[in-house]
Amino acid sequence: MTKNITVLGSTGSIGLSALDVIENLDGAYRVFALSARSNWKKILEQARRHRPKYVTVFDPAAAQKLEGNLPSGVKLLPPGVESLMEISAHPQADLIVDGLVGGIGFAPLVSAIKAGKTIALANKEPMVMAGETLMKECARWNARIVPVDSEPSAIFQCLECEGGAAAGDIARVFLTASGGPFFKRRGSLSGVTPRQAVSHPRWNMGPKISVDSATLMNKGFEAIEIAALFLLPLEKIHIVIHPQSVIHSAVEYKDGSVLAQMSRPDMRLPIQYAITYPDRKPSPVRPLDLFSIRKLEFYEPDLRRFECLSLALESARRGGGWPAVLSAADEIAVELFLSGLIGFNDIPSLVRKTLSAYNGSGRSISISDAVEVDEWARNKARELARTGGFRRKTAPRKIKC
Repeated sequence: MTKNITVLGSTGSIGLSALDVIENLDGAYRVFALSARSNWKKILEQARRHRPKYVTVFDPAAAQKLEGNLPSGVKLLPPGVESLMEISAHPQADLIVDGLVGGIGFAPLVSAIKAGKTIALANKEPMVMAGETLMKECARWNARIVPVDSEPSAIFQCLECEGGAAAGDIARVFLTASGGPFFKRRGSLSGVTPRQAVSHPRWNMGPKISVDSATLMNKGFEAIEIAALFLLPLEKIHIVIHPQSVIHSAVEYKDGSVLAQMSRPDMRLPIQYAITYPDRKPSPVRPLDLFSIRKLEFYEPDLRRFECLSLALESARRGGGWPAVLSAADEIAVELFLSGLIGFNDIPSLVRKTLSAYNGSGRSISISDAVEVDEWARNKARELARTGGFRRKTAPRKIKC
């Protein structure tokens, strides 16, 4: 029986890898729907190659370019989040590969959950915004989230090896991070440019997640995500800098045993596992050559130098709406940085000031509350960016998100 797959964010790094994986599988997987933000040329090429039933782009100008140019039988849906929600909840879609970036993925994820879908999730911001609530909705609607990012996927695989071990059996989770491009860089990071920040030493990712990796905010997001996904208290999650990106994460059980998932740093492997789960199939990724590995290094993260990670962990401890504020403020800060309007070190400053302006509680928030907090935080971050002395006099060339 053919499995119909919707790929959200098909022109981004996750989407491109997902389509490559699908092409290399055994023909039992079919591209059902594709979405992109504005790259109409790439999604047109994908539509001609994969012949999905539906295509949608978020940008109205890009939608106009596609009008009348799609292959016969491929329907163009109107631009906007409503179409993302439609293809995420479509009755014929069996699996949703969610490669969206930022809070825009919140509503489509909720739609997929309420439709009882299996979601291969790379879009971590919704889980940061309201992970505990979303997991309760998964239980309510019989939906399943399978993590796609390499480190949450590694933890998922280690837990699956033990039959889905309960939180009480877990002593610690070692959540690894490459450290990004600046982990070993000496001196101030104030002069870091957008082009330097998106040059990740191990992974080929989009601009937003690359900057989040450079600030280590991404690892804070993942700590919040896996706490919700696996019902783990934050104190059991230990972040470890591992520059070689060979061990993608590890789980220590209460008897002292440690299970680790290892592979080459290639996103196609965790994406394929999420698509074929619970089965494993031959992969296009080259096997890991243990004899070529000269050393494996592990370091503690410097929370003073990488303040974004500290802010993320503190937001997680506070709970309630603070993680949603963190996610929204970071998205605005990274957008401004990539546009050349603020400096690299202004990213944590803007996030910190936005968090300080929030007056929420630590109580679990509803889906509607998360949306309201997200909107408030975006507006507050933009206001603080205008009035807080962040703006540069000259801006480098913009890098698109």
